[in-house]
Amino acid sequence: MKRILIILITLTLLLIPAAATSLNHTEQATQSSIKVLFIGNSFTFGWGSAVRFYRATTVTDLNKQGIGGVPALFKSFTQQVNLDYDVFVETRGGSALDFHLAEKRDVIGTQAWDQVAMHGFSTLDSKKPGDPTLLIETSANMASFLIGLNPKAEVYLTSTWSRADLIYQEGNLWSGTSVEKMAIDIRAGHNKAASASSAIKGVNPVGEAWTRAMKLGIADSNPYDGIDFGKISLWTWDHYHASTHGYYLHALVVFGNLTGKDPRLLGENECSAFELGISSREAKLLQQAAFEQLASENLILVASKQALSSKKARRACT
Repeated sequence: MKRILIILITLTLLLIPAAATSLNHTEQATQSSIKVLFIGNSFTFGWGSAVRFYRATTVTDLNKQGIGGVPALFKSFTQQVNLDYDVFVETRGGSALDFHLAEKRDVIGTQAWDQVAMHGFSTLDSKKPGDPTLLIETSANMASFLIGLNPKAEVYLTSTWSRADLIYQEGNLWSGTSVEKMAIDIRAGHNKAASASSAIKGVNPVGEAWTRAMKLGIADSNPYDGIDFGKISLWTWDHYHASTHGYYLHALVVFGNLTGKDPRLLGENECSAFELGISSREAKLLQQAAFEQLASENLILVASKQALSSKKARRACT
């Protein structure tokens, strides 16, 4: 009897460290999750498309409005390449970073973020289109605030897409120019903002990826004269906000820049495209557009042919 008791005590003592080790691994796994925050407006929450409330339960909307949007697409992409991201979103329609600084600082300041993707108004300044002064100032202030929460935080600006309504209609700064010209101008403003603050790591080149999609022949460049056969519109019906395809491309670019992963690794059978009604061909070409823009700026590790050759059956996301 005494011998049995000794054996039981010995086994118990052996199991305690194992249980502690298991607990520590669980805690480490939780702690290893990268916390990423998206700050923006309707260009992030997906106005005018099915993306707006897409898979909203997979992300945390700090404003409790049930938004999925681009952040939910980003979350889906990271899961598909086995990355552990905890995704949060803080958005308000029509707003720039000055609003978030003035009205949402307490909400944003609840956690120390590892990565942040943020943007201002689509014309750099709603009152002074094309003028980056406000963006430069507010980006620096927001980045400083975020670095104060976590000195190691990576802060990215998202350079948004060209607006067809401002190009093909009269009376606007970019009237009569081109989609490429507006994208370059918006990017130049974001580059100035990024250069002005050491706390800003880089820029997500979304607008230029849109231009590449048009050059690749998948996207139509002028929705006012109809959509060419076999092409898609990256804009929704107002020719201002993005379509489901446009937000998908937005998310691909941010995914590639923040993770360093080649967007083509997701493959033509990527599950969010399937759920949103994007065809395999369209998914492949949009991933190619994101890849080409990111690779041209050395923002990603280009995947090998072997990695890209892996094919999966088209299915719903888990």
